[in-house]
Amino acid sequence: MQIGMMGLGRMGANMVRRLMRDGHECIVYDISAASVKSLQDEGAIGAGSLEEFVQKLAKPRAIWLMLPAAITRRVADQVAALLDPGDIIIDGGNSYYHDAVDQAATLAHKQISFVDVGTSGGVWGLDRGYCLMIGGPDEAVKHLDPIFATLAPGPEQTSGPSDGEFGTAHRGYLHCGPSGSGHFVKMVHNGIEYGVMAAYAEGINILKSANAGKRPRPADAETSPLPTPQYYQFDIDLPAVAEVWRHGSVIGSWLLDLTAGALKDDPALESFGGRVSDSGEGRWTLKAAIDTGVPAPVLSAALFDRFSSQGESEFADKLLSAMRFAFGGHKEKPKDGS
Repeated sequence: MQIGMMGLGRMGANMVRRLMRDGHECIVYDISAASVKSLQDEGAIGAGSLEEFVQKLAKPRAIWLMLPAAITRRVADQVAALLDPGDIIIDGGNSYYHDAVDQAATLAHKQISFVDVGTSGGVWGLDRGYCLMIGGPDEAVKHLDPIFATLAPGPEQTSGPSDGEFGTAHRGYLHCGPSGSGHFVKMVHNGIEYGVMAAYAEGINILKSANAGKRPRPADAETSPLPTPQYYQFDIDLPAVAEVWRHGSVIGSWLLDLTAGALKDDPALESFGGRVSDSGEGRWTLKAAIDTGVPAPVLSAALFDRFSSQGESEFADKLLSAMRFAFGGHKEKPKDGS
């Protein structure tokens, strides 16, 4: 099957490679000519402009956008202006599901189908495949099934029941409902991801402090005492613990596999500064939780912790210190605790 891919970053380029491996014809375009040239050398058909990109696609055209959420809607409008009734635009980025609902309604007037595909798999998807959460009109989704089937992991990469009880879910892709539903499911997926990542990070950080009783502790009014230092005398091998948890543990997961690998390569994580970005999905998940009245304390705590890591708590922390000094004359200690 022929597919056009616009946006050849880490995921977009590897998706093209996976599709070509399975015999699909890929027309590719990106603002980076070098990215286009790289995939041309591997067998893709490159385009030097958006107009050329659209012209090289046979009707009905299927164009997959793999772009940052901030520009997806604008680019989708530009692409749609060059398309004909019956063509399909696929948004595989982490766009807000509201935008997908609105975009689909706008394009429906032009008889252009809009399919939103929440895509999970990251840089490992080339070999592992991508989990696809799909929203859009039935006919368009059915037309694209060969593309989804190639990009998804397939049943051999999954565990558990695989009898097709939930359609194609056991193969790693699912038509979740009308336009917007794919991005909604992926949005919540990423919100859960925030929470799971935070749980691993917090738990392993507690293990890191299991030897707190061995460390000198200032005896002053600004330091909480450790009343039972004899219970915190453990020098835990963090990479080893992460590794053993991978084997038979109830908290085992691919995310834990990656965590164990990171700790093995850099046990002190010296190559990281600790600023954790958020790309929007966590915020949108909490907004949906608020709108629908669904409690989400774990996901909200994980998101707010990311804000803190970005320095957004610094002013509040300074104000806390200012208040403590004002009412009790408490002088702020250095952040290293000395």
